[in-house]
Amino acid sequence: MQNETAVRLPQQSSAPAVESAPAETAPAREHRFDVDLMRLLCSATIMLGHVGAQFIASTGNDAANGGGVYWAGHVAEAINPFAVPMYFAIAGWAVLVGAPPRDGAKMWKRIVRNTVPLFAWTAIYLVWAFVRDRNERPMTELATDALFGSVQPAYHLWFMYNYIPIIALLAFAMLIKAGKRPWRLGIALLAIAVLPSVMSTITEVTGRELPTVAWGFGTYSLVYAVGGALLFALPAGTLRWRWPLVALLPVTMAACLWYNTQVHYVIPNAHLFVAVMAVCVLLLVSRIRIPEKRRPLLQKLAGAALGAYMVHVLFVEELVGPLVSPDLGALEAGLLLTALVATVMAASFATSLLWGKLNLRRLLG
Repeated sequence: MQNETAVRLPQQSSAPAVESAPAETAPAREHRFDVDLMRLLCSATIMLGHVGAQFIASTGNDAANGGGVYWAGHVAEAINPFAVPMYFAIAGWAVLVGAPPRDGAKMWKRIVRNTVPLFAWTAIYLVWAFVRDRNERPMTELATDALFGSVQPAYHLWFMYNYIPIIALLAFAMLIKAGKRPWRLGIALLAIAVLPSVMSTITEVTGRELPTVAWGFGTYSLVYAVGGALLFALPAGTLRWRWPLVALLPVTMAACLWYNTQVHYVIPNAHLFVAVMAVCVLLLVSRIRIPEKRRPLLQKLAGAALGAYMVHVLFVEELVGPLVSPDLGALEAGLLLTALVATVMAASFATSLLWGKLNLRRLLG
């Protein structure tokens, strides 16, 4: 809309004319469609792993109770270990490179945008489990515990208790570097740092058992975040040969399969096999060119990826669990797993897209 205010001619003045400096405009941020693809890939791959986990659980994690189902589940689980580390890598890139916070208020909006869906979905899962009579403890106790760490049945939300402190810490450092004084963010980080000792002290003094504190992060998650920022920020063309990564990636998956079946299930996120897998996937996807005609759909699905992640366990529990039997043969198990993964993904993304249209994204992710 044009400005309709009358323009007055300047009056003559003996003062020398001062030329106004041209306004500096911030450079437009590049939209990384490859990062959109990675977010979508992580969400879908975690669903694959959780469906596979149901197959493993049906055998009691023992091949003697159903070899076909056991191995089908473990193959699915061996494909997805990179996904959670990649979420940390994406978070690190976003805060340090992609969209650094301009001030503390902007960062608090990001934190709230992640915290609200965390607790909203925790409440939904607790109510759902109560209705289905699956809560092993009173819902009030589970809700209290959820303030400090993830609880059943919302087990898949555990990483958010690490993810949110990491983005807060990285943003805190970036704002200090920029000359800001993010006092509130610093106080919040200090509270997270001392909360475990405060809770343990109260337990020792009163003898009352308090919830375990999961807010915080380990060295591995911070390394994934900072290292991921470094690798995602590499200019296009830096990696000239990708074929060694294509060859190495299935080797890392086979190594995770071996670890999960022969050493311990589930392989830790900090394991060398997982780290190498995550680097392979990141470098294979980073800076990949997305055809323009595919970009709108990719953006739409990537925008729904977090919500799909939040809701998918409902479908895993209700659709997958009742259909999996350890008596299935290898071929039957493989076909069923494929069909169930496709069903869970379709249902999860469709549901997330639906509440997106209802403008519930801020509440439900």
